[in-house]
Amino acid sequence: MTTAPTHTQMAPTDPPTARPPLWDRRFTLFFIARTISLFGDAMMPVAAALAVGALYGISGVGFVLGTWTGTFVVLVLFGGVFADRFGARRMMVIADLVRVLSQGVLAAAFFAGPPPFWLLLTMAALAGAAVAMFLPGANGMVPLVASEPQRANATLKVADALAHLIGPAFAGLLIALTSAGTVYAIDAATFALSALCLALIRLAPADAPTDTAADADADSSLRRDLRQGWREFRARTWMWAVILIWVGYGVLVFGPLIPLSSALIGARLGPDAYGLAVSFLGIGAVLGGLLALRLRPARPLAAGTAAMALYTALPLSVALGADLPVLLASHVLGGGALAFWSVMWATSVQTHTPPAVLNRVSAYELAGSVSGIALGQILVGPAISMASPDRLLLVSAGACMAGCLALLAIPAIRTLRPAAPTQGAKPGHLTG
Repeated sequence: MTTAPTHTQMAPTDPPTARPPLWDRRFTLFFIARTISLFGDAMMPVAAALAVGALYGISGVGFVLGTWTGTFVVLVLFGGVFADRFGARRMMVIADLVRVLSQGVLAAAFFAGPPPFWLLLTMAALAGAAVAMFLPGANGMVPLVASEPQRANATLKVADALAHLIGPAFAGLLIALTSAGTVYAIDAATFALSALCLALIRLAPADAPTDTAADADADSSLRRDLRQGWREFRARTWMWAVILIWVGYGVLVFGPLIPLSSALIGARLGPDAYGLAVSFLGIGAVLGGLLALRLRPARPLAAGTAAMALYTALPLSVALGADLPVLLASHVLGGGALAFWSVMWATSVQTHTPPAVLNRVSAYELAGSVSGIALGQILVGPAISMASPDRLLLVSAGACMAGCLALLAIPAIRTLRPAAPTQGAKPGHLTG
C-alpha cells in the first residue's frame, strides 16, 4: 500500500505529480556519510576485542565497551536537545570530527606501542559522547533529505547490514596482516569522509528549521527542552509502549543473546560456526531491508510486529541445539525480521513526530532501547549462575513471542497507519 498523496482535490487540468527521485544530491551525500560511518562503527567491536583483549584481557574489553555504552546512554538525551537547538546536520558534523580525534589518537597510540588503559577508557568515553550527539540527528535528518522516508530507511538498513557483514571481517584481516593502529586509522578516516559529505549537504531554509532553532529560542533552558521532548514522547501511546516493551526485549532477548549463543554454538559446533551464523544474520538483515523497500503495509507497526514473531526462531534454535542448516536459516529469519521492523519503526517515528522535536523524541527512544540492552548484558553473568545458557535462551524465545503479542494487543500500535505527506509535500514537510 502506497503512502503517496492521491491529490483527489486537484483541478482536473493539473498534471499528475511525478514520484520524486530518492537519489538526489542530498540523499546521496547523506547515504555516503552514513554508510562509511557505519562501516567504521562495524570494525570497532572486533578491534576492541582483539587489540584491547590481547593487552588487558576480557575484563579490559568489557570496561572499554561498557564505558562507550554508558557514556552514550547518559548523554543521548542531551544529543537530541542540541540537534533540535543547533541543527541535526551541524551536530553530526561536529560528532564525526570528535571521532576523528578519538580514533586518530588511538591509532597513534597503537602505532607507538601498547597504549595505557586510561587512554583507552578516555577515548571510549569521548567516542561514546560523540555517538550520543550524532544518532538523534541522524534519525531526524532522514525526512529532510528524502521525499519517501520508508524507501530511505530501507536503503540505509541494507547499507547498515552490509557494513556489519563486511566490517568485522575486514577489521580482523587488517589486525592479522598489519596492526590495530591501522584499523583505528582507517576508522578515523571514515569519520572524516562522513563529516565532509554531511558538510556538503545544503538544506533550504524551509527544509531545515532546526538549523536556526538556536537563534529563535536562544533563551530556552536545557531543562525545558528535555521536558518538551519528554511530553512529545509520552503523548504518543504507540511510541512509549513500544519502547517499554523494547526495554524488556533488551534485558531478556537482545542483551543476553550474543554471550549465550556464542558460548553454546562455539562449544557444540566450533567458533567458525558462530561466525558463520553471524554472517547469515547479516544476510537476513539485507533481505529484510530489501523487502521493506517494496512493501508498504497499511499498518506498519502491526506488520513489523508480525515480522518480529519470526525472530523467536533465532534464540529457540540455539537453545534446542539445532543442526547447522537450521541454525543458519533461523539467523536469516531473525536478521530479516529485525531489519523489517526497524524500517517500519524508524519511518513511523520520523513521519508522526513534528520536525521541531523529532531529534529529542528520537533521543528518548534511543536511550530506552540501548539501556535495556546494556542491562541485559550486565545481568547475563549472574543469570548463568542460576540457570543454564540453553534454558535462558528458552526464556528469551518466550519473551520475544510474548512481546509480539503485547505489541499487537495495544490498539495504538496495532492500528497506527502511515502518515501521509501534505499536498505537494517536500522532504522535511511531513505531517505528524
